[in-house]
Amino acid sequence: MSTGAALPVDGVEQLLRSAGLRVTRPRTAVMTAVHTHAHADTDTILGVVRADIGEVSHQAVYDVLRALTTAGLVRRIQPSGSLARYEARVGDNHHHVVCRSCGSIADVDCAVGEAPCLTGSDHHGYVVDEAEVIYWGTCPACTQRKDSHVRRT
Repeated sequence: MSTGAALPVDGVEQLLRSAGLRVTRPRTAVMTAVHTHAHADTDTILGVVRADIGEVSHQAVYDVLRALTTAGLVRRIQPSGSLARYEARVGDNHHHVVCRSCGSIADVDCAVGEAPCLTGSDHHGYVVDEAEVIYWGTCPACTQRKDSHVRRT
């Protein structure tokens, strides 16, 4: 899981207000957690939030994540076979690469051109405004471990 830069509290509060959301301790804590822990699942975010503000329910974190996602402040991704993950990088229609071995996720900028990044062969009359692409492979750490194991045997 990559760690992003911390967003100052006043920046988080400004983002919440600009999206028409009330500023609450749980919302501020969840936004901060998502900004500092890219591609984190709900349990990870819950742990970070509890370390920051103390006891908060799992349901409260789910509710905040849903509100932030609906407001466009957070992006929810869910690669096949994975828990839902959240990230603060929104609005650029970037893609992801997922390690088949350890499940780590990294951002991949658009493949070609402007959003939606890819042109389908037939849109069947749909007006396409977003493309979601997930590349699958093996991350460098897992590749190195596999190569080291092969060399020892």
